Amino acid sequence: MAKTIVELRELDLAELVDELRATKQESLNLRFRNATGQLENVAEIRKVRRQIARLNGLVRQHEIAAAEAGK
Repeated sequence: MAKTIVELRELDLAELVDELRATKQESLNLRFRNATGQLENVAEIRKVRRQIARLNGLVRQHEIAAAEAGK
């Protein structure tokens, strides 16, 4: 998950979707750990949520670019 936005912009659509899937799984694991009291740093949840938003934005940019190229 520790990829920067510059590294993420270099990925193609399939790699972004895989990264998004992995990040969502990490978010789920963090939420469970928080609910059971095992999570020490709750700020990680916020970081992962923001990373998911970044990935969703990049996926959408790829979709728009593909749609415009198909016109």
